[in-house]
Amino acid sequence: MVKIAYLDCASGISGDMTLGALVDAGVDLAAIQAGIDSLGLPDCRLVAEEVFKKGFRATQITVEHPPEHAHRHLHHITDMIDGSALTDGQKDLAKRIFTRLGEAEAKVHGTTIRKVHFHEVGAVDSIADIVGAAIGWDLLGVERIECAPVPTGHGFIEIAHGRCSIPAPATGELLRGIPLAPSNVEAELTTPTGAAIVATLVDRFGPLPAMSIEQIGYGAGQRDLDEQANLLRLLVGTSEEAAGLEQIWILETNLDDVAGELVGYCTLQLLAAGALDVFTTAIQMKKNRPGVLLSVLCQEADVEKLEAIIFRETTTLGVRRRAVARRVLPRRSHRVETPWGRVEGKIGLPTGAPARFSPEFESCRALAEEKNVPLRDVYEAACRAFDPKSVKEDV
Repeated sequence: MVKIAYLDCASGISGDMTLGALVDAGVDLAAIQAGIDSLGLPDCRLVAEEVFKKGFRATQITVEHPPEHAHRHLHHITDMIDGSALTDGQKDLAKRIFTRLGEAEAKVHGTTIRKVHFHEVGAVDSIADIVGAAIGWDLLGVERIECAPVPTGHGFIEIAHGRCSIPAPATGELLRGIPLAPSNVEAELTTPTGAAIVATLVDRFGPLPAMSIEQIGYGAGQRDLDEQANLLRLLVGTSEEAAGLEQIWILETNLDDVAGELVGYCTLQLLAAGALDVFTTAIQMKKNRPGVLLSVLCQEADVEKLEAIIFRETTTLGVRRRAVARRVLPRRSHRVETPWGRVEGKIGLPTGAPARFSPEFESCRALAEEKNVPLRDVYEAACRAFDPKSVKEDV
């Protein structure tokens, strides 16, 4: 069993909504307050109140503090966190969220992360929201966090740099690569703080996973929306299916005017650049033209780099991308002895079933060429040489 949390953010996400959902789901507000107190912020107090949004009850967190006009840099905030009484895990999570924010702010303002000024997110209430969320997630103790596609709302807002469209520049930067949900609400639903939290914490974006729900928390936003309840719902429970799941990305494009040799070359370039897998599928396109669907599996960190290769090496004008979950069996390297010599391979360890052995092609090929025997004979001999019982004993 894996303990997981799911963020249902139909009305977006912000720092105070996250705090409210965590407290409503059972996280001790006093424990969060104790961590905030150790930051050295004068008279900063978290106040929880039960409110109603469109008839639904929820917990709303308000940060009360004296007025201040300080504009902090990232190092001011990380020094504050390092000097606090938070646990090492809570400190690390809080600093990772702030660093993610700093990187986004630096990029949109064309400066360095050390020089960037934190305006709204450097204020006391934003520091309390982010550090409080880091403490709350740590106390919640989930092993995996998943999230629905994120709506941003639309329209305009006023920030320290003037009037800008929604999502705010830093929010948009933080949500790069994250699936967004459409929304007709004319308001800022997702704030930079909320975007930084999901960008840092979430393991997978998508629909509600298979799980047994144990706790539900509702965090209220400060604004009342005409169209819907301004709530963030947090579902906490356990799942057997979540064990072994990881998020990867699929990049796809349809090609009907590229020579086969160029597609093959592009495939090699993608694999060399770190793609997990690349494959093609024959498809029928408009006007009955035969075409090729080029599909790439990759990690999130490699999406931009691999998309650039696809655009460079093919004639495509667009690449689709989506996040998916995959389950990977525990595996490790293994070798077996055949009549012609040693063959390298990998064993997979499915739960409740015998271990599986897959010979490595290159190892079989090298042995077949060296001994002048058919590749098929080497491959089949390697499979026969594998004893699942011997693996069970040393797992």
